[in-house]
Amino acid sequence: MSWPEPSDVASPCLTAHPLVISWMTTLTYSRERLLSLPHLAQDRILAAIDVGTNSIHMVVVKIQPTLPSFTIIAKEKATVRLGDRDRNTGNLTPAAMERATLALRRCREIAKSLNVEEIVAVATSATREAPNGRDFLQHIEQELGLTINLIAGQEEARRIYLGVLSGVEFNNQPHVIIDIGGGSTELILGDGHEPRTLSSTKVGAVRLTTELVSTDPISNTEFTALQAYVRGMLERPIEEVRQNLRPDELPRLVGTSGTIEALAALHARDNLGTVPDPLHGYQLTLRDLRDLVSQLRRMDYDERCDLPGMNDRRAEIIVAGAVILLEAMSLLDLKSVTICERSLREGVVVDWMLTHGLIEDRLRYQSSIRERSILRTAQKYHVNLPYAECIAGHALSLFDQTQGVLHEWGDDARELLWAAAMLHNCGHYVSHSAHHKHSYYLIRNGDLLGFTEVEIEAIANIARYHRKSCPKKKHDTYRSLDSKPHRLMVDQLSPLLRLAVALDRRQIGAIRRVQVHHQPDDGKLMMHLVPQDPQDECLLELWGLDQKKSCFESTYGLKLVTVLKP
Repeated sequence: MSWPEPSDVASPCLTAHPLVISWMTTLTYSRERLLSLPHLAQDRILAAIDVGTNSIHMVVVKIQPTLPSFTIIAKEKATVRLGDRDRNTGNLTPAAMERATLALRRCREIAKSLNVEEIVAVATSATREAPNGRDFLQHIEQELGLTINLIAGQEEARRIYLGVLSGVEFNNQPHVIIDIGGGSTELILGDGHEPRTLSSTKVGAVRLTTELVSTDPISNTEFTALQAYVRGMLERPIEEVRQNLRPDELPRLVGTSGTIEALAALHARDNLGTVPDPLHGYQLTLRDLRDLVSQLRRMDYDERCDLPGMNDRRAEIIVAGAVILLEAMSLLDLKSVTICERSLREGVVVDWMLTHGLIEDRLRYQSSIRERSILRTAQKYHVNLPYAECIAGHALSLFDQTQGVLHEWGDDARELLWAAAMLHNCGHYVSHSAHHKHSYYLIRNGDLLGFTEVEIEAIANIARYHRKSCPKKKHDTYRSLDSKPHRLMVDQLSPLLRLAVALDRRQIGAIRRVQVHHQPDDGKLMMHLVPQDPQDECLLELWGLDQKKSCFESTYGLKLVTVLKP
């Protein structure tokens, strides 16, 4: 994402900060603009990997920025069953991690052979929930040089929505999207614009088979219990969907994922004698689904394996997956589901295009999702927005003036600092006492959209250290940052936020702007403060800076000297 240049003239404390204003309007490139920029007009090759509970999927796409669109030029899939976790500890098993490592090595080799510009990889339910999930991702990074971002359930749903939007014309009409994975099921309601609901529920084909199915064929008792459990788990997200539909709206149901495609393929063979290629757009009715479920529940594993096109891994989990779809359709009272072959991995591609300014069509609103998610969270916890914008403005000014001098962080880190500054005081919603710790908790568990798990952890930590102690290894919140670069980011950026908070100690916007001058020979950083009111001595701000500067000085090895300029 491209960021506006900061101003050292306008006060960030009088009106909304220029960055906040610009973020409410998406940065887009017109076709003519793209054609005028050769480095943007060239086709680009990108690989997107989805490390799921059941399978690892990769798509390699050629992006045509001038359209903008993308074409899938290669696919790779491996059923590694990461969801087969240790029942006692919940850990990913060594065997599953080895299967995943081999599959990811293969994906990396294919991507390299196709000269991809970048590999963007995400991990979902199984890795997210396993106690050793982060250790596994660190192992992959060390072993293969492949960085995999852990994403939360709602973020997974958002990217699924992006993937479906790239392949389905919504015509401004409501659509319910269901994605049945190995460990979770995502339900999304949208009409081609901002999603109305995003949910992720812990019912997945692998999870339910492992936890609730022990008979083969499944017994009547277990089947009834499976249906009841799924219905109970889906009631809340489906009620949320219903509440966000207008009385006159009848949504279309769109289904993604291997489970739904496998069910559609079985139905097509029985009724057409062949499976359409692609399956995209194929419809399966609720009545036909009931017949399929009735047929599958009476079969044992070997019989399911003998079904045309059914692989042994899918045969293990198809009954549980079919029950999830059946119960969802019944609760929604929708009579058919339309297959969409685009899902999370394509959504990862679209999200990458958005963050690189390559999309200006109906997906335009999504490119500001991170900023709007922060602002919604700030409003949710009754944050004083003018004050937060003032702090954010000072923090970004300090960031920009020290970039390349004291630190080498780029736009991504700058955005995380802005987010932390906007939310640093949200802990007051819980209690004034130790509110910095409450801020950490609210940010960490606030379902911020558009961010990876490690980015949310970094935002929460930067906000947590805006007061009191500097970051310490003994703090659980700090230790939870497994990523060394993000831990360093917290070390170096939280002192800037502390200074920014001190610059508006009275919360009246007393400081108009800050000018920073590095004096390396003297081991000093001079900070010249320009007040809004030339007659204001800003004694409380100067006192606050003196109290807050120790973390900055110890982090950067410099003495901070502040001077008020009339």
